[in-house]
Formats: sequence, C-alpha cells, structure tokens
Amino acid sequence: MSTPADSSAFTLVSGDRHAEVARTLAEPVPQALGLIDQFGLWGNLGVSLLGFTGAIFVLQPYGTGTAELSLLAGLTAIMVGTVLGTLAIAWSGVAGARTGAPAMVLLRGLFGSRLAYIPTIINVIQLLGWGIFELVTIATAARVVEPALPQWAYVVGAGTATGLLTLRPLGAIRILRRVATPAVLVVLVYLAVQLLRHPLPALTKGTWSGFWAATDTVIAVAVSFAPVAADYTRHARSSRTAFWGAFVGYGITQVLCYVIGLVALVTVARSPSDIYGAFIAVPLGALCFALLATRELDQSFADVYSTVVSVQNLRPLWDRRVLALAVAALTTGLALAINIADYENFLVLLGSVFVPLTAVFLVDYFLIARGTWNLSIHAPARSATVLSWSIGFVAYQLINPGYIGWWVSMWAHIARAVHFHQRSWMSASLISFLVAAIATVVTEASVELVRRSRGRREAAGR
Repeated sequence: MSTPADSSAFTLVSGDRHAEVARTLAEPVPQALGLIDQFGLWGNLGVSLLGFTGAIFVLQPYGTGTAELSLLAGLTAIMVGTVLGTLAIAWSGVAGARTGAPAMVLLRGLFGSRLAYIPTIINVIQLLGWGIFELVTIATAARVVEPALPQWAYVVGAGTATGLLTLRPLGAIRILRRVATPAVLVVLVYLAVQLLRHPLPALTKGTWSGFWAATDTVIAVAVSFAPVAADYTRHARSSRTAFWGAFVGYGITQVLCYVIGLVALVTVARSPSDIYGAFIAVPLGALCFALLATRELDQSFADVYSTVVSVQNLRPLWDRRVLALAVAALTTGLALAINIADYENFLVLLGSVFVPLTAVFLVDYFLIARGTWNLSIHAPARSATVLSWSIGFVAYQLINPGYIGWWVSMWAHIARAVHFHQRSWMSASLISFLVAAIATVVTEASVELVRRSRGRREAAGR
C-alpha cells in the first residue's frame, strides 16, 4: 500500500470518538472529529487575551493619539473583517478534510516538494514565536489574578500543560468541546452584559476614516489561522463539517472577543492595559478572567502542535510525540529566556507572508487544479505559483510594511521609486489577496499556453 511519504494520497479512515492522530505522516488519517468537535476547537481559537487588547487597533487604526472610529464603524469593521478572514480559514480547512493532508504538506501541491520548504520554515519560526508569546501572556494574566507565584512558575506550568495537551491532540480538542467552549461562551456573554451596563457613546460619534485599516487588522488576525487550518480539519468527518465548524465557531467568538474589547475601551478602560482590570472589576470578574487565562492554553497548544506537524512536512517519519515534547520544552525555555515583546513586530511581519499565500492556495486548489494536486515528496517545482505569492507579498508591503524601522524605510523607498501612494481606503490584506489571486490565474494561464505551444511544436517536428 502506498503511503504519504512516497505518494500523492493519504489513507483516510473513519475514526471513532476515541481515535488519535497517528505517530507519523505515513500512517492512516483518522477522520474522527464531528461538527461539534470542530466548533469547539475553532470557537476557542477565536478567543484570545491578545484579541481583547487588540481592539485598540480597531478603535484607533492609525495609532495612539489619532482619531477614533465611531462605535458603528468599529463594529462594522469587526463584522466585515471576521467574515472575510474566517472564510479563508474555512475554505483552507476544506482542502485538509478532502485530502487528509496537513497544511504544510498541502503546499507540496502548490509549490512542489522542495519549494514548499520555504513557507514551512517560515511557519515554524512564526509558530514558535507565537507559542512563546502565548506562554508569556498566560503567565502575565495568571499573575494579575494571583500575584503570589513568580512569573517563571506560571510559564513552566503553562508550558507543561501545553506539552501534555499536544501529546493527544484529538483528545485535547474533545476536552475543548466538552468543557472549555461552553464555559468560554458563558464568560464572554456575561462580560459583554456587565460592560454594556455602562453608558455607551453615540453610535456615530467619531470617524469612518481608517475603516479599512481597522478591517485589515481583524482580517489579518483571522487569516493567521489559515496556514494551519488543515492540521485540524484533516481529521473532520466531512468537508462540510470542516467548513461550518471553522466558519461558525471561529466567527462567533472572534466577533464577541473584539466587541467586548471595543466596549471596554469606550466605557471603562482608558487604554489596552486597563482592559484586564476592567474585567476583574465586574462582579465575579476575577473568576471569569481566570477561566479566560486558563483557556488560553488552547492557543499555545495550537502553536506547538502545528509546529510539530509543520516539521513533519520536512521529516514525515519522525514521531510526533517526541517532536511535541521537544517543541513544548523549547518554547517554554525560550519563554523564560527572552523578551518576546521585542519580536512582536517581526512576528506580525511573518504573518503578512501568509495572506497572499492563502489567496494563491485557494485559487489554485479550487479553481485551477480542482483538488488534483501532487502531494508526494517528489512533487515537481511550480515556480509560477511562487511568483504569484511574491507579487501579492509586494502588494501587501507597499500598503502596510508593518512597524520594523529599517523594513518600513526600505518599502517607503520602493514605493517612491514606483510612484505608489498609499490611500486611507486601502486594505493591505484585501488588496494583496486579490492581487495574488489574479496573479495566480494569469501566471497559470501563461504556463498552460506555453505548455500547449511547446506540445504543438514537438508534434509538428515529428
């Protein structure tokens, strides 16, 4: 029987509710997660402590001290950005459910086996960074609730729990479905009700200037999960389960998360740093915040597990359990040793790589290849798709190069050289997505024309 290590097909098996992920990529893929399981996973991933504070980028998309969006504009940006970003997650997940392949292995079909190593390595670097960030965030939040223990103790505790969850990923997802998701929904609704008891400003007080920049922020947060969606949806029982579990689960909770953060900012919190205090100040707030801090483990779990699966794209026969313990230990050690806040802007820059990549992925898989990719370790290189990805990345950076000084200066020089002028209505995520999608259609059509022309010349030569 052929295996994923040497062929383009994964062996899909119907898994029972106790099935677990295989040790290597050469073994059958249990499709054991139902709609509620997928809803539980994505519903939890849609909530993040960083998401609450990230609402400031919706309220003030051009930075501290700039004009604030009206409440109506902010709420609209949250809804539009979440729907667009979550669609990218859901459709990326469908490819995983249909093929049984993890996210980075799917890129063998898009770029070829060797060229797929490029996004795989970038993904590993960004996932390690965000894993470290999550452990620090969990520890910081835990100290807000109970400052008696030192920061390092919470980091070690969170890292240990993350490693244990990653050993049995499908079991962890079932725990999220049974326990965490109901608790999280109750906490989110409760916090929203408590915060809405404070007087709100008029819905139209503020500006719409910066609406697309605010929407861009929300899209980018959601799309950041598209490069790992198939790591989990490959175990869904059907493509429909994968799509709706991700779209509804992630969409509902991201909207709630951002809305709560936005309401806190316009009512009781003077800055993002005050939001956690605002939560704790409401009745039973400390308990609610403790539950949210504990739930953040699902974010670190996803970062570590997807790092493991990404590494398996490079080494398909490595045991994921050994990798899980090694990655969890490395993430914990780095969280204790470095100040990850210094690297946040770098991680955001890496994340921008995957917005145009997702566009190329979806267009090529669903419209051009129609799901017939070669996923083997011998998949031939496809330089045209790399070109489309690169064009989309350039478009993103011209509009929003991020916050790293030298990188911003470089792209400012490039923009002046090509006479490009960024406008307030431009969304880096939307425009780079569209540019990459169009480039994919054009380059693939060109490749097909060249192939046919060459075939006709060869036939005529005979």
